[in-house]
Amino acid sequence: MDHFNYKQGKLFAEQVAVDKIAERVGTPAYIYSKATFLEHLRKIQHAYKTIDTMVCYSIKACGNINILKFMAKAGFGFDIVSGGELYRALQAGADPGKIVYAGVGKTDKEIIEALDAGIAYFNIESEAELENLILLAKQKGKTPKAALRVNPDVDPKTHKYTTTGVKETKFGVDIERAEKVFDQFGKNSAVKLCAIDMHLGSAGHTVEPYVEALNKVLVLVDKLRKKDFTIETLNIGGGYGADYVTAQSPTAEDYAAAIVPLLKGKKLKLILEPGASVAANGAILLTKVLYCKTSGRKNFAIVDAGMNDLIRPPLYNAFHFIWPATVEERFSYIKRTEKLDIKGLEFVDVVGPICEGADFFAKDRALPPVKRGDLLSIFTAGAYSFTMSSNYNARGRAAEVLVDGNKFEVIRKRESYEDLIALEK
Repeated sequence: MDHFNYKQGKLFAEQVAVDKIAERVGTPAYIYSKATFLEHLRKIQHAYKTIDTMVCYSIKACGNINILKFMAKAGFGFDIVSGGELYRALQAGADPGKIVYAGVGKTDKEIIEALDAGIAYFNIESEAELENLILLAKQKGKTPKAALRVNPDVDPKTHKYTTTGVKETKFGVDIERAEKVFDQFGKNSAVKLCAIDMHLGSAGHTVEPYVEALNKVLVLVDKLRKKDFTIETLNIGGGYGADYVTAQSPTAEDYAAAIVPLLKGKKLKLILEPGASVAANGAILLTKVLYCKTSGRKNFAIVDAGMNDLIRPPLYNAFHFIWPATVEERFSYIKRTEKLDIKGLEFVDVVGPICEGADFFAKDRALPPVKRGDLLSIFTAGAYSFTMSSNYNARGRAAEVLVDGNKFEVIRKRESYEDLIALEK
């Protein structure tokens, strides 16, 4: 699952006690485990080793350049959704030939930057976008490859904001329209429309939706090939579930066991775009208890992290396991789950300092007793956490720390008051 474990009642990130990091860096702080990121990526790579597969990590999940650097060095590709993410990937040393570019609203500037970089594929999300890519490619004298993103109309039953593979979303084109798009643009001379892309959404916890969607898409591939269109690559996106709860999601091997047999003999290169399944368990958000209070029947632990640091609980009603960084030995080996029935726990709301009723991390959560100054660890905080953070309430964003074995370093300094107004002067 990850490399965050308790030893004699103290939480360690790999071989470093997190309270030692807090002493030097302060709180709140994101603490990343290099070993966890690489382990999840390599498990995916290994699971699909019997077919030609390119693993493109989704930068939007967690994009610190120092993390991207060790991924690029290990040979992985990247899924990007903006010009800024392209810049991050290239600055991290990424191979442009292992970059795929998604997103419904690519600007002309962003497309030209990607053309100049020589990326592997543009994921096309509308006919209008494809027309524009053809125009810009002709102007630049480039011949990029493109994958048409189709919606197989399969619902993975996740949060409504993260479901993207059904009809009537802004993403991709309906699978029924895909043939018409190829009929109109598949033989153009400026853009090689030679791949199919699909993405069901994020935070799926079953394999079946991928099987259902893949079966639909493979029928489309056969139809297009019969019309003499070249389809060389199939991108099945990301969205593979992460274990916010212990053993909540299928493993990489579970997904591959269902997906690989469907692709055997199809002469298709496979692209995967994992994000949360790689990054989520790769980090914790370490925060300090400022105050404890009782209001009516409610007990509150007010911490120094806020919804500006981690917006997933109020935005998605997302669960993050929370536990003190130092506990009695009997509390050291707890399954990460939403409901714990253990003697000695107290029910509290874990909330932040921001002037919003939505500023919470957990409600009525069972925790060991905590007091002012205690450190709490918010687990599975590596994906869509820092990348979605903000300066709301004029709060500087948290420090990011990377642990590698028995060493750690600050890979993004905590923002100061001066940083908050630097671009306004």
